[in-house]
Amino acid sequence: MPQELPGFYYDKEKNRYFPLKGPIPGSSRSSSSSSNNAKKPSTNNTQESNFCRRTGVRISQLLQGRELNGNVITSRKGKCDFVEEFLKIQASQPVVWKYRSTEKIADSAMDQIHIDIHTAEGQTEANVLITGGVNGSLSLFEVGKVGEHNHGVECIPDRMWPVIEEKRAECGKDPGCIWRPPGASLHMSSNISCIKMCGKHSPIQRALITTLGSETSGGSVYILNLAEPVDFDSSSAIGTNVGAALVNLETGMTSWVCRSKSDVLSQQIDPSGNIVLCGLRNGAILTVDVREKQERVSNRFIRHRIPYSSLGRQGPSSSKQWFEVKGNIYPSRTILMPSSVCSLVSLQSYDQYFLASSMDGLIKLYDQRMTKRGAVQSYEGHVNSHTRLQLGVDQSERFVMAGGEDCSLRLWSIKSGKLLFEEKISDSILSTVCWKRSERLVKTLNEGKSYEECLSRQNHSWGTWFGSQEGLFYISWS
Repeated sequence: MPQELPGFYYDKEKNRYFPLKGPIPGSSRSSSSSSNNAKKPSTNNTQESNFCRRTGVRISQLLQGRELNGNVITSRKGKCDFVEEFLKIQASQPVVWKYRSTEKIADSAMDQIHIDIHTAEGQTEANVLITGGVNGSLSLFEVGKVGEHNHGVECIPDRMWPVIEEKRAECGKDPGCIWRPPGASLHMSSNISCIKMCGKHSPIQRALITTLGSETSGGSVYILNLAEPVDFDSSSAIGTNVGAALVNLETGMTSWVCRSKSDVLSQQIDPSGNIVLCGLRNGAILTVDVREKQERVSNRFIRHRIPYSSLGRQGPSSSKQWFEVKGNIYPSRTILMPSSVCSLVSLQSYDQYFLASSMDGLIKLYDQRMTKRGAVQSYEGHVNSHTRLQLGVDQSERFVMAGGEDCSLRLWSIKSGKLLFEEKISDSILSTVCWKRSERLVKTLNEGKSYEECLSRQNHSWGTWFGSQEGLFYISWS
């Protein structure tokens, strides 16, 4: 069976791959999207019609085509897969919920983990959502019925979109309440800049938390232990204003892997664990090899001068034609986006591919093997000018989501680049995102199954968390 590649489709008859062209910047799609927003539908039937128009294929056509031809559907756009097209339609019809009493707690960082907890019925696994705010607040929420055993704060979801008219049957399953146990909230010294799971095993009992720092003190790295004893991983990568480093989570020792005068605003470890992608304030995306230990003395690092012209861009001034970085990097793989890189996401099923977004509103898909050829795919419609907005990718790695500075939520197909959903659901920017992880997926990965095998066992009921100053949102599909 030929391997599926983002940005390409495989034609069985011609036995070759063909590129899927994304929307052309400045095309009529943007104007049509604006007109659709200006004329928002008032009924579910009209909404469904618009959703199908976004995907380009009607549900009736999909079903008829499948009955006649199996999973391969023939349409005016050519051949397509029934499951892929059906999931696009499903993804274009989310239900949005907002949780009460969650203001200013999840607008800076967020992640979800599975932990073991003890209840009156015995030990059980629980989903825990850890959130961080720009104001330094750190909160822990239990998701699901396990939290009913506590006497903490209960946060109730309210349906935000689509709006259901009176006397109409409400669709969409209620995601349920979340609970903040007693004492599960504290204030850190400054803005919480990152929350990440630590470890590869399920259930995971710890999280890495970093703070941005202030004018009077630098940033800090913390390990949140939710169970003892803790089996530490060897290290975790962090970005700073002078470069990137590996921090040993057991000893706290720091080993620098890259030095740069431009702040490291975003990072992503590739699936192999050998490479760290570093997104810089100057727009560069560096590929850093962390397998070889670097010397502690910065003047012993390998020095690289990277010309702006080699990346297809002029320097910030006539006198600045190159920038300098130090470390074990691959200069030929360096990518330069037009502005600061605010989010990086590696794909697990295609280990050479990663998504990157910059503060000018660009979202691109890159192949590390072909960086000189530019992006594999582009995603149009994102709105950003200066905010650190996160990208979210679902577990099947078919869709990417992001909030914009216009307070809208958008969802694209990773393969085709098509915008599938666009709606203003909040009065503040949706800056953080965390896709809900499937316990079944984590367990099958631990059984030694490949990522593709694990995904094949999953049903297609998804959910994701978004955070803004206004509060915590949950978006569901079923």
